[in-house]
Amino acid sequence: MDLKPRYKREKSFAVISMADIVLNLLIFFLLTSSYVIQPGVRVRLPRSATKEAVSEERITISITKEGSIFIDDKPASLSDIPLFLKGAENKIILINSDRDVSISMVIKVIDIVRSLGFKDFVIATTPED
Repeated sequence: MDLKPRYKREKSFAVISMADIVLNLLIFFLLTSSYVIQPGVRVRLPRSATKEAVSEERITISITKEGSIFIDDKPASLSDIPLFLKGAENKIILINSDRDVSISMVIKVIDIVRSLGFKDFVIATTPED
């Protein structure tokens, strides 16, 4: 006599368990990902058609619209620039100047940087639309 089971167990995929795993992975990656925070000095950069990447070995000099100077996010004046740049001759100087700053202010900063012996400096810009 051939007996067949009354209830045939169906194979099913545990969707709820899979959703839990995916949610846990999402939370894990969100919590462990690193965020790159830009410096706190706000400047509207001038536009340029060309671009070039700058290495990480740099010192950033920011000039705000009001004419305030920040060196690596620390407030400074024109006379403070040599103090901040002492001993960093092998680094590249990145100049972040607001587009509304007078060119004479930017040239003053460039003159100070060059007088200290720095040959490599970059003026930060944003790409043209």
